[in-house]
Amino acid sequence: MSDSLPIIGIDLGTTHSLVGVVDAGFPILLADSGGDRLLPSVVHYQPDGSAPLTGQPAARMRARHPSRTIGSVKRLMGRRFDELAPDDTADLGYRVVASPSGRAAIDPGAGDNRQISPEEVSSEILRALKDRAEEALELAPGSLTRAVITVPAYFNDGQRNATKRAGELAGLTVERILNEPTAAALAYGLDKLDERSRVAVYDLGGGTFDLSILELRDGVFQVIATDGDTRLGGDDLDAALADWLREKMDLPDPLDAIQQTTLLAESRRAKEALSTVASVTVSLPFFDGPRSYSTEVSREEFEAIARPWIDRTRAHCLRALGAAGCLAVSDPTLFDRRSNPVSSEITGIDRVILVGGSTRIPLVRQIVAEIFGREPDVSQHPDEAVALGAAIQAGILCGRVRQVLLLDVTPLSLGIETFGGLMNVIIPRNTTIPAKAGEMFTNAIADQASMLVRVLQGEREMARDNWELGRITLDFPPGPKGSARVGVQFSIDADGILTVLARDTATQTDRVLEIRDSAVDVDDARVEEMIAESVDHAFADMNERVWTEARLKSEELLPAVELALAQAGDALTPEEMAAIKSAATAVRELLADPGLPAQRLRMANQSLDDATETLAAILVERALERALGAGLGA
Repeated sequence: MSDSLPIIGIDLGTTHSLVGVVDAGFPILLADSGGDRLLPSVVHYQPDGSAPLTGQPAARMRARHPSRTIGSVKRLMGRRFDELAPDDTADLGYRVVASPSGRAAIDPGAGDNRQISPEEVSSEILRALKDRAEEALELAPGSLTRAVITVPAYFNDGQRNATKRAGELAGLTVERILNEPTAAALAYGLDKLDERSRVAVYDLGGGTFDLSILELRDGVFQVIATDGDTRLGGDDLDAALADWLREKMDLPDPLDAIQQTTLLAESRRAKEALSTVASVTVSLPFFDGPRSYSTEVSREEFEAIARPWIDRTRAHCLRALGAAGCLAVSDPTLFDRRSNPVSSEITGIDRVILVGGSTRIPLVRQIVAEIFGREPDVSQHPDEAVALGAAIQAGILCGRVRQVLLLDVTPLSLGIETFGGLMNVIIPRNTTIPAKAGEMFTNAIADQASMLVRVLQGEREMARDNWELGRITLDFPPGPKGSARVGVQFSIDADGILTVLARDTATQTDRVLEIRDSAVDVDDARVEEMIAESVDHAFADMNERVWTEARLKSEELLPAVELALAQAGDALTPEEMAAIKSAATAVRELLADPGLPAQRLRMANQSLDDATETLAAILVERALERALGAGLGA
């Protein structure tokens, strides 16, 4: 039986947010008293400290009080101040500063000494959506306490946790953090496709871009590949058009905060109008004191400005298609940003769907058709698809919708650094979540009293080329090399949040690391580059990995051979001794020249292994004799 109170589904967007529920078996989006379903993701903090304004009333304050009017805060969620690029904060209209913990925070200025976290701002938006739902459903205030909240597929653990904390600040238990493209799949009714179908979800919103490949099998949705950019969206097009208008109209330089906010708002209005008309007039009355400005902008001019930004989505589409096995060719140049594939190179995609307000732009639809070789499905409202999917997922969780299951995947591989600086993958990229996996490790040197577990994310072979998410130090009793047994387990929950457990099996000592804010040390701009880098450097990376593994083997083998010769070399023939020494010399010479092919060192190691077979057999025999002698003596 389903719960008496629904779980609400929320699309917490960069520019707009929505809330929905499943009622009488149907997903519906809830409107305010004026009939608006879209809530501007804007919060205005008032100078007198009274309750903040949220939504449209807050948005109207942007031109007058930009420093206290916070929009596009989604781009700051869960991020450190020192990882923000100038472009991240240039057009926000308010001041972003470092909090005492180093995270990004908002300084409202004007004598207000407090700092406001992005989570606090988002919680006001979530609280307004919660209140809207209670009013629309005629429930008592505080009745709704559970929610599903969507995030971009490429949000890392820190950003997902920040979203969850925002929900908690708003008085909500967040039952699921759901990837936005996955939610959109439900809204388009993909469960009604053929028994086994593949769908590409192209999601270009206000602040983020995601491309996901989903597969439907027997009523089960599975995301088999994802790619995207957490800093690419309609806000960038607004800023690019504003820069162009600044030059064309010869506006004052520099602009003050109010002028910049006004110009951005007019640029956004022009961009939206040009999706349906061929040209639009941009007017800035009394923009600079008594001076007013006006100019005409054509769709062709806007498309010339927007094309470089929209073209950036091509590489993400290709990488996701390649990971899903939907590219008919495996030419590495397909992963170059400048590639323009033809439809014959793409196979196995049954439908392409569009999500996000920016997909209304005709040029976006044209480029999507070029990439995939088919016209995209535009049957759903692009602004509302994600929220509808969130409502459906919420309905699934509370029993109001049945016979549908969503499975997300990990966007990048997760692992730890092992001896020699290698990346040891525990959970591979595109693993379906929830997921759990682990391995056993041991001490690499004698008398080692602890082990440092560096948790890494990325696709490169060497640890140094991946991103560190966190670290655990586990103490254990010192002992000979290889005596310790440390189990490392990775567990990813349904929200994509990672927990790492390290356990000394001898003492049953545990250390647990929840990858929360430490994950925000990763620069989001490099997420889109990681997979491309792994392709570009695949040959060199693999050669270095093979060389490193061979070197470690050599460094372990040579001392062992010397010790064995000291213990049992007298039992060898001169020919056997010469063969061992010659093989050992070859290994040492190759070790001295790391520029040689790694395969030569591996072959030299094998030759030394083969040459010492007789020596190893003698050592075993002598050990058995000693053991038998000790037993008889007893």
